[in-house]
Amino acid sequence: MTLQDDPRWRRFNDADYACACCGKSFSGVFDIAFDHPDPWPHGNRASSGQDILQVGEDVLGPDLCQIGPHRFIRCVLTLPLRGSDQSFAYGAWASVNPDNYGRYVQHDWDGTLAEFKGCFAWMMNRLPGFEMQDWLPCDLLVENTAERPQLYVHDGSHPLAQLQEDGITFDQLLDIYAAAGQDIRPHLMDS
Repeated sequence: MTLQDDPRWRRFNDADYACACCGKSFSGVFDIAFDHPDPWPHGNRASSGQDILQVGEDVLGPDLCQIGPHRFIRCVLTLPLRGSDQSFAYGAWASVNPDNYGRYVQHDWDGTLAEFKGCFAWMMNRLPGFEMQDWLPCDLLVENTAERPQLYVHDGSHPLAQLQEDGITFDQLLDIYAAAGQDIRPHLMDS
């Protein structure tokens, strides 16, 4: 059976479908984003109602963060969805050294100055659906200057790196959503 043959997939992508038990409907793949890097100690920027949350010298914006001497850039870690042309993404934060942070911030995004291609980074969010004891070493790459940088897990033997390469199944996607507190599996079953 292909993904298109899975009735759960069809329901998941059909905005007109309504769950028989609760009336919930879905419109396809949605990403999971983090408001801040896990080490940020000052609460959610989004719930503060501020575009930029500053506490002393610590600063959190929608794309950049500074905690003491540490610098963070908001990135995207993409997992292709097997059997479709779609992908799922985590909007995660990466820690970079201050020099690379400065180069990223100073980069002239219209291309008239030296380009920032990327750097080594540590992913600084624990991702629902994955066991993570430590921060993951990654490559932070700017592939399209109109979008956030991409994160690629550095250790090719790590399961997340393998999934970035091979993709995830629809069931794995549903497991990720459940681990993030959004278990939609019961709402996609036959009534």
